[in-house]
Amino acid sequence: MRAALLEEFGSPLTLGEIEKPVAGPGEVLVRVAASGVNPLDLKLTAATAARGGATQGRPTRLPAVLGMDLAGVVEEIGAGVTGFAPGDEVFGLTGGIRDLQGSLAEYVAVDAAFLARKPASLSLRESAALPLVAITSWEALVDRAQVHAGQKVLVHAGAGGVGHVAVQIARARGAEVFATGSAGKLAVIERLGATPIDYTTTPVEEYVTQYTGGEGFDVILDTIGGTTLDASFPAVRTYTGHVVSVLGWGAHDLTPLSLRGATYSGVFTLAPMLTGRGRTNHGEILRDVAALVDTGALRPVLDPRRFTLETAADAHAAMGSGTASVKVVVDVS
Repeated sequence: MRAALLEEFGSPLTLGEIEKPVAGPGEVLVRVAASGVNPLDLKLTAATAARGGATQGRPTRLPAVLGMDLAGVVEEIGAGVTGFAPGDEVFGLTGGIRDLQGSLAEYVAVDAAFLARKPASLSLRESAALPLVAITSWEALVDRAQVHAGQKVLVHAGAGGVGHVAVQIARARGAEVFATGSAGKLAVIERLGATPIDYTTTPVEEYVTQYTGGEGFDVILDTIGGTTLDASFPAVRTYTGHVVSVLGWGAHDLTPLSLRGATYSGVFTLAPMLTGRGRTNHGEILRDVAALVDTGALRPVLDPRRFTLETAADAHAAMGSGTASVKVVVDVS
């Protein structure tokens, strides 16, 4: 079968041929329709491994097939698989890390626990944009922070991949949502239903005072890490506030958080793929996400450019350029 291959770290993806996989016990063989591109994919291809998730997920051998997000059609099921049948349209967070084949190939064998039927109201291409960012957002806001109606939620980088989905999930749960972004992203944030905050011109103390009366936000989702995570600690509500980060890889001073008596938790979405523990949680979240999409409460924002396996390297370049409209998707078949 054809696949986009990482032949050498630091080099662009190239089109090649590899053996078509078969569905083993507990696995589903999927004919891939589309593969979503994420910033983490670019870190995995880099000549020098980045910290955090990229270090943990770096492919163990080359050539490697990347691509974490998948949407496609079930071709066959392995022994012991229930709930799926050939012809089902599915989506999921499949692999592309360590020794797990990714979705930039015509077929991939996936642990059935990672899959769910795609949202009925989305195309396969649109569905491929959701798995990583939706699971990450859900784990952060629902599983960790338990966002609910009446809360004020701040999402950092609300027009980003994780951020734009997180804004919609928080709103669907009844929260009043605010989101930071640069000037060029504020219109996107507003269209998503959040109050936009230009972090380049508005100090933290100013927007905390303006939007919370100085009390702080009930929940803050950090999708950037570094100084943005540091700035989240003094901006959270005293005693009951909760900060959750998807990029808490650095060293941080917890004094401002401790002085407010607030709490913190981290999200590492790749953990089930790397450890084998908690894999069923991914499929369960995707089923909830699909239901939310089909109510009209959640839609992914896709870059209009079209890429194929032959131009997968261009898709990576588009994501890395900073010019992409939130989610880049590669059409595989």
